[in-house]
Amino acid sequence: MEDLLDAINPQQLETEGSAAYQQEQFLEAANSFEAAQAGYKSKGDDLKAAEMANNRCVALLQAGEPQAALESAEGTIEVFRDLEDDRRRAMALGNRAAALEDLGRLEEAIGDYQASADLLKKLGADDLLLNVMKSLSGLQLKTGRSLEALATMQAGVEGVEKPNLKQRFLKRVLSLPGRLVGL
Repeated sequence: MEDLLDAINPQQLETEGSAAYQQEQFLEAANSFEAAQAGYKSKGDDLKAAEMANNRCVALLQAGEPQAALESAEGTIEVFRDLEDDRRRAMALGNRAAALEDLGRLEEAIGDYQASADLLKKLGADDLLLNVMKSLSGLQLKTGRSLEALATMQAGVEGVEKPNLKQRFLKRVLSLPGRLVGL
């Protein structure tokens, strides 16, 4: 058994998973990430094991397997919290939220997206924050919270330090309702 564990090369499996993901072979990627997770776990590297579980979650979401994605994400948020890796924890929350959203568990998804956004804002990770805010805003809109959705999207684009052309346009459009009512 020891020889088998030594033969596992989680770095190679991680590379294979990333390559499969880039080629949009999502189930193959998920399988490689799962094997890499087991390899890292056997070596006592909980951070990398959780990262591989999170990667597997993303691949499974892309493959249209939200329940398996949710199961893959199980426990990763706590690992990242315990290791004080707030950036990865925020990403894991966002991934779990996407799985919950795909499963129709919208209120839970909103909670996870909000928690992810709060962490990303605290970290100043504007590159990731805008995407989370878009997802959160879309869910708020879907659940009939139009004003919340507008405010969320505004907060998302306001947080971008150097907005591109599309983001500047969006910022301008989102400011119109406030200007119309005199805010």
